[in-house]
Amino acid sequence: MTANMTAPRRLPHQGPPSDAELLEASYRRPDRFGEIYDRYFAEIHAYLGRRLDRQTADDLASEVFLTAFRKRRTFDRERGEVRPWLYGIATNLIALHRRTETRKLAALRRSSAAEERPEHGHEERVISRVDAGNEQARLAAELEALPDGDRDVLLLSALGGLSHDEVATALGIPYGTVGSRLSRVRRKLRAALGGANPLSGGTDG
Repeated sequence: MTANMTAPRRLPHQGPPSDAELLEASYRRPDRFGEIYDRYFAEIHAYLGRRLDRQTADDLASEVFLTAFRKRRTFDRERGEVRPWLYGIATNLIALHRRTETRKLAALRRSSAAEERPEHGHEERVISRVDAGNEQARLAAELEALPDGDRDVLLLSALGGLSHDEVATALGIPYGTVGSRLSRVRRKLRAALGGANPLSGGTDG
């Protein structure tokens, strides 16, 4: 006699929890917010480090996640991923440290424009480095002169890698505003750099 055995029902495959699910879970178990931290801390810290100095980035990266933890109940699940929200918090904190960012750009402009002396046997390498330095100096000067809102849109896109939708979410501005600002700023940078766009690695952006 054959036993009547019922095959166990297979549960649908479950991937890792979404950002919104983790935030909701952290209402009851605050330690679950640590998974949001693990997912995005390195990325947010790197973005802050590129715009500010290392010490300020160290301080602000922690503050971004502390702010997000305190405000996690205000996050709208309809917004989808938490990533643009975190970049928005980071950008708001950068606004409080505009002088630090301006000093960094000014220092980059000065150091990049400084003439390098040829080293024996490495003339071609030095010439290439000087050319790159001159371009970087012009770029730093143009970034320094941009209005704060235009610089935020550009660097969220170029350094953070955010889409137009994500930039709009991060800054709380219309999608169309993101596109118009990026178009205007890129045209200005290309004109200042002789048609080159070092932010995209090409001659047109």
